[in-house]
Amino acid sequence: MTTLFLADFSVIKPDPGLLVWTLLIFVLVWVVLARTAFGPIQKALKKRENHIQDSLDEAKRAREEMSKLNDDSQQLLAEAREERARMLQDAERERARIVAEARDEAKAAAQKVAANAKRDIENMRQAAIVDLKNQAGKLSVDIAEKILRRELDGDTAQEEYAQKLVNEFKLN
Repeated sequence: MTTLFLADFSVIKPDPGLLVWTLLIFVLVWVVLARTAFGPIQKALKKRENHIQDSLDEAKRAREEMSKLNDDSQQLLAEAREERARMLQDAERERARIVAEARDEAKAAAQKVAANAKRDIENMRQAAIVDLKNQAGKLSVDIAEKILRRELDGDTAQEEYAQKLVNEFKLN
């Protein structure tokens, strides 16, 4: 009989009893699945949806925080560049000041050395003039002495001349 049952079976024209039993089994399976499988599947899908949404929100927050950190780092970088430029300007000003001070000190030292050299030269010149005058005076005295000795051969002539000089000194 089973062969007859299968021989009479047609997919295009199903038997009404088979249709009822199929519908009944489908509804029964549906109810069992709804109580045992659909709830956990729905919970898992809801949990997955929440997890994905949380991940997207976290990624958005992280992106915003990264953007803020990037802005902060750009600002810090700009401030560091400004600070570096200011420090370089300060260093350049300080270098120029030190160079100017060194130049002024060197100029003052050179002027002092030149003044000392001029003073030393003037002192040496004065000493040379005094020495020259002394030598000229000594030479004049020596020459005068030799001339007077020749002219005043006698002792009496020398004494008379010496007396005359003493009298002239007393008058002046």
